[in-house]
Amino acid sequence: MSMEEELARLAPDKDMLLTIGVFDGVHLGHKCLISQLVAQAKQQDLLSGVVTFRQHPQEVLQPQTKLPFLTDLVERSDLLRNEGVEVIIPLSFTVELARLTARQFLSLLKKYLRMRGLVIGLDFALGRNREGNADTLHALGQEMNFSVTVVPAVIIDGEVVSSTAIRKALANGDMKKVRSLTGRSFNLHGRVVSGAGRGVALGFPTANLNITPEQALPADGVYACWAYIDGQAYQSMTNIGQNPTFGDRKRAVEVYVADYHGDLYGRELKLDIMERLRDEKKFDTVAELKEQMAEDVKHGKAILNSEGGN
Repeated sequence: MSMEEELARLAPDKDMLLTIGVFDGVHLGHKCLISQLVAQAKQQDLLSGVVTFRQHPQEVLQPQTKLPFLTDLVERSDLLRNEGVEVIIPLSFTVELARLTARQFLSLLKKYLRMRGLVIGLDFALGRNREGNADTLHALGQEMNFSVTVVPAVIIDGEVVSSTAIRKALANGDMKKVRSLTGRSFNLHGRVVSGAGRGVALGFPTANLNITPEQALPADGVYACWAYIDGQAYQSMTNIGQNPTFGDRKRAVEVYVADYHGDLYGRELKLDIMERLRDEKKFDTVAELKEQMAEDVKHGKAILNSEGGN
């Protein structure tokens, strides 16, 4: 489906104020921009809309680059709606789209989305070779009759809040920093699938989550988490990694849900990952592993209890 076909499916019944971007992670910088978008749209009696992309543009422009998503399209859309956005417009980022000039791209937004204005970040650029920077967009706006509002970056502890900074913190297992940049806990969700079945024998039955390969994961290790089952939160410990004690090679996400005794196989499970407890480690004996797992549960529960609930 072409970009024009995707846009034509929407047919808004009202003029729109738009912002454009991947908005991966929907972090505090994104939220600041969105709050201005929503407020301005209300003041001007316009629909607030976000044009987002199904793929990271960098993966199309640099095919050798693989950027796992912090938030998939469904979660991203939900988070954006929670911020008050009225319309989410997902587009497929293709080579054809990347070849459009800024003027061509904006003309399509005006034609199909009834765009009356843009709200953008300070370093935003669109169009072929990123030609459509803030100065160019201001000039095009005067010519094509749409407004342009530039929102400054959000800075925390001297660092610009960005999806790149979040990925770096995630790769380091620094969940506190991830929370400080996004304003919420990092979560994973997936269906429980069959695993090796070792957990029951160890006294800590685990649920293996089927996580899509496109999902960004924290660094390998053991984490204190909240697991959500039928809307109820349970204290949980999650191992992310390859189980070196047993020589596994495939990276897995295994969740021990404390104080839960039902069958989770085939069910959807959501995790809020709160804090990293330790590195993944190879143990010489199964007894040593069991002892460490008991300590992980004790340590993890203490951390979760100290937070006063989920």
